[in-house]
Amino acid sequence: MKIAVIGYGSLIWDLDDLEPKVSGAWQRGTGPAMPVEFARVSPKRKQALVLVIHQEVPAPSTTSYIMSTRTSLDEVIEDLAARERTDLDHIGHATRGGKSYSRNDGVAETAGQWLDDTGLDAAVWTDLDGNFDDHTGGSFSHEAGLSYLRTLSGQSLFEAWQYITYAPAETDTPFRRFLSTDSWWNSLDYNRDQGGGW
Repeated sequence: MKIAVIGYGSLIWDLDDLEPKVSGAWQRGTGPAMPVEFARVSPKRKQALVLVIHQEVPAPSTTSYIMSTRTSLDEVIEDLAARERTDLDHIGHATRGGKSYSRNDGVAETAGQWLDDTGLDAAVWTDLDGNFDDHTGGSFSHEAGLSYLRTLSGQSLFEAWQYITYAPAETDTPFRRFLSTDSWWNSLDYNRDQGGGW
């Protein structure tokens, strides 16, 4: 089987322990379109907002993909779960003309159609749930996301700025565009090139 690993966030610049299990370069902006947004609070990244599949996004973003060296779908799912430090239920997958799984409606179907178009056999992706509500007590919105970011300071704020600023350029989410017009967000200066994503 030819199995693709789909990425839309930090996986693209930080394969971590997945690196020896993939080959070739990322095919940037040529993966299936997925509704992703910075709607998850990440303990791993010091409470920064990170990308997650978020069904309320009005327009999906393009994703990227890299090829696994494995030929077993179950092994690729396990590889990605290990990299994400999560369980198998948080890894979505689709096969061409076969089984699929996602916690989010329509995402597996979109990935399956993409497989039909590319001729690849299967694909896997990170399928974590959005937890913004759990951490803040309110639903995610542009204003709520900005208000949350303004509660961060020190290393947590830097981590949030870095993750959003250097997320893949093709991950052009509504919240990212909203932040680009906010004077407080634009005033943050960590002495780094703010010219675009990875």
